[in-house]
Amino acid sequence: MHNTWEAFKKRGFGFPRFKKYGQFRSFLFPQFKDDPLTGYQIKLPKIGSVLIELHRPIPEGFVIKQVRVLSRARGTKWYVVITVQSNVEVPNPLPKGRGLAIDIGLENFLTTSDNFTVKRSLFFRDLQSRLKELQRKASRKKRVRNSASQAECKTHSRQKGSKNWEKAQIKVAKLHHKIANSRKNFHFQVAHQLCDQGDMIFVEDIDFRVSAKGFLGKSMLDGGFGQFRTILKWVCWKRDKFFAQVDHKYSSQICPNCRTHTGKKPLSQRQHICPECNYQTTRDHAAAEVLLQRGLNVIQEVRMDVAERKLPSNGDLSRSVCDWLDKCRSRNTQERS
Repeated sequence: MHNTWEAFKKRGFGFPRFKKYGQFRSFLFPQFKDDPLTGYQIKLPKIGSVLIELHRPIPEGFVIKQVRVLSRARGTKWYVVITVQSNVEVPNPLPKGRGLAIDIGLENFLTTSDNFTVKRSLFFRDLQSRLKELQRKASRKKRVRNSASQAECKTHSRQKGSKNWEKAQIKVAKLHHKIANSRKNFHFQVAHQLCDQGDMIFVEDIDFRVSAKGFLGKSMLDGGFGQFRTILKWVCWKRDKFFAQVDHKYSSQICPNCRTHTGKKPLSQRQHICPECNYQTTRDHAAAEVLLQRGLNVIQEVRMDVAERKLPSNGDLSRSVCDWLDKCRSRNTQERS
């Protein structure tokens, strides 16, 4: 404690804090001299060889850079995340092929511009009664074992729990872990399914943190739309599919057929009926078509700007297109942030 306090006074920042039990759920091995992976064992410094279930083999030409060990469900489940490194440049996907827009909703998980819908799955609500039961049982377990432990707890800030209390807490943590894994697996499956249907995928740039604070907060958080958008972006990059976020404002108030502003609709109105052209479809499908038109317009504007630019001396237009699109992406990212 004395050395920690002296180091704090010397550097002038970083007030020392108490490292309580269970505060950190991961630790990192930043570098390795030799390859720590041999078969289905990984050799960790100061720990030794540990048996692991290797998800997939390390590709040839890649070197293990660092290893992070993760603890989940109160230390009952352990994962090893291996980071590999190689001198390979992967270009960003370029806009090409067939476009597809996605409208996120609560009636259905999503609706595409092709009127393809994915039914929503109630990951938390389906297990909410079971979780409520486990939490109620855990709250009734004794936190202190005996009188000697009580006297010890008075002198320590952390209260020691009994064995039955710890077992009950593990059951609750495992159920939470199951809910999170089920949701994440569903997001990956839907992301790959969308990549099979289109080459350019456009998603609305809505801030789901704001909508999660309303009266539909539990349903929004159960859907995990922010996590799905992040996973979809990564899957698109991995499968060489173009991904972009477009403006979401008034997407449900504009007719995709005649571009007429039809006015604000209540949430109970699930059908889109245009008073001008009499175009009828579901509300989510119409919003997805509007998002697709906006995404294609953005791509068209970028292509027109690239066409007006002067060709380089070697006549390689594809390289200039790549550089220009990279600049546009970075500029849009800075404007949104």
